[in-house]
Amino acid sequence: MIYTDMTKKAISLMYEAHRGQMDKGGFPYCFHPFHVAESMEDEISCTCALLHDVVEDTDYTLQDLAEMGFPEEVTDVLKLLTHQDGVPYMDYVKNLSVSPVARRVKLSDLRHNSDLSRLSHVTEEDLQRIEKYREAIAFLESVNES
Repeated sequence: MIYTDMTKKAISLMYEAHRGQMDKGGFPYCFHPFHVAESMEDEISCTCALLHDVVEDTDYTLQDLAEMGFPEEVTDVLKLLTHQDGVPYMDYVKNLSVSPVARRVKLSDLRHNSDLSRLSHVTEEDLQRIEKYREAIAFLESVNES
């Protein structure tokens, strides 16, 4: 984890935004973005990792984040990481792959979400979701290698 004024602000916002939310394993949701952020190596990536689900899963908007002082370099990546309704999943993944920061964050996100050991009971739906994630990981890793 990288601790700067911006990442500390992102940690506080992430914690507040996801307050009361639980992940599929029954843990407080805030642990997921924190885990994703721990694998980042710079301030921008770390901030984006901490906030990667805020716009998609809460009432906060990109405009709210901009008004809070998060730079365009962060909000541009968060826009890519926010899966819009009606956009097929792999189209969303291909669209975000244009940004090295978005790719790094999404790969870490997908790897953490693919860890079935976090779940008490694995369902067929979980297995199908993991297969979709494997396809996305393979695509993003191929872009990284290009």
